[in-house]
Amino acid sequence: MGRSPCCEKAHTNKGAWTKEEDDRLVAYIREHGEGCWRSLPKAAGLLRCGKSCRLRWINYLRPDLKRGNFSHDEDELIVKLHSLLGNKWSVIARSLPGRTDNEIKNHWNTHIRRKLLSRGIDPATHHPIQAPPSDFAASFVKEEVKHQKEGVLRQDEETSATAPCEHYRCPDLNLELCMSPPPFHQQLPVNNGVLDYRAIEMK
Repeated sequence: MGRSPCCEKAHTNKGAWTKEEDDRLVAYIREHGEGCWRSLPKAAGLLRCGKSCRLRWINYLRPDLKRGNFSHDEDELIVKLHSLLGNKWSVIARSLPGRTDNEIKNHWNTHIRRKLLSRGIDPATHHPIQAPPSDFAASFVKEEVKHQKEGVLRQDEETSATAPCEHYRCPDLNLELCMSPPPFHQQLPVNNGVLDYRAIEMK
């Protein structure tokens, strides 16, 4: 079984609240406190749903509500809390006394969000829209440097392979060799098995 409705919709008023209804709700809560919202409308003499009474009191009739535009400090605080909490408006409202979660949400969607977009900031991530994340940028630059180094090394290898061999040629040796026939030796006589050098004619 589901939860029973807080009131009979056929016998409740809908639409804008009248001043008389506001006065009855304020007078009852001042005298008896908020209490149980399901039984409050009947006790206060209102033909309204309990949820409608609660929202009317919280968002419009509470005496501690702030009226008027949000200040610059409130805007900065909302941006800071939103970057940490996201769209948890009820939690954000606890840090802004007098402001309701519904009021803060409406102010975010109609003013702060547009202001962040005009500054080039993504309202969802609170990062610059056009700038890539820092880790991606670092890896991208690293890859570019790597490719450049590989290109330089490849170019050096190709240059070395196709360069002429003049750099490695040995210098030409200018050697002039003079070849002369061996001297003619006069045949020496043999005297008792010994060459006789005395027979050599001096020229």
